[in-house]
Amino acid sequence: MLLPPLVPQIAQASTEVSANKGDNPLIWPLLSVLQQSPQGWKVHHLASELQSRGLMHNLDPVPEKDLFKRNFLLMNALFELQDMLLPGQWLQAQAMDIRLLRIVPANVDLILHQEAGLKSYYLDWGNYDTSTNVVRDMLESFWNSYQSYIGINGRVMHQTQALRVLELDISASDREIRRQWRKLALKWHPDRPEGDAARFREVCEAWQALRGRSGD
Repeated sequence: MLLPPLVPQIAQASTEVSANKGDNPLIWPLLSVLQQSPQGWKVHHLASELQSRGLMHNLDPVPEKDLFKRNFLLMNALFELQDMLLPGQWLQAQAMDIRLLRIVPANVDLILHQEAGLKSYYLDWGNYDTSTNVVRDMLESFWNSYQSYIGINGRVMHQTQALRVLELDISASDREIRRQWRKLALKWHPDRPEGDAARFREVCEAWQALRGRSGD
């Protein structure tokens, strides 16, 4: 497995790439896999599991680059999900030992500090080694696959209805929309204790209708 340089010191993600990447759709199937099988996973085993579900594809004709890009996508989604689950639950996002823990470690602040460099690396789409447009097109392809996976309605939801589903008004900013979408998707994810598959699909459809509002 290809790994990034040792503890890369990257201050923040590229603004241009971040503005165009949208949301990594692997976040949600990863949550399903980890909830259903809480034992430790290795990143390449997760890739195989997602491939078996039709959600992980070849990303580069060069085998070494393909391996790296799969690793990057998964680690990006894991670190995003880690932030979303805190402070209620801990996601251990080590490439060779990935697992969900019911109890957040007492030294979680120390762990987050120690992993900050690695996390910054994987949250910076500039390190994916491709152009902004390719990242956007690639994630769009993943979203299309994921829509089939969860059964999203093919019709585009009207933006007014989408805002209502996300419990927002017309003045909501793109940042507020993204934050609320993540909050509700995490709440209604079918593998969560209070999850509801129908509500989860509905908020996914609302996000799809709204996320391109400003060119996301």
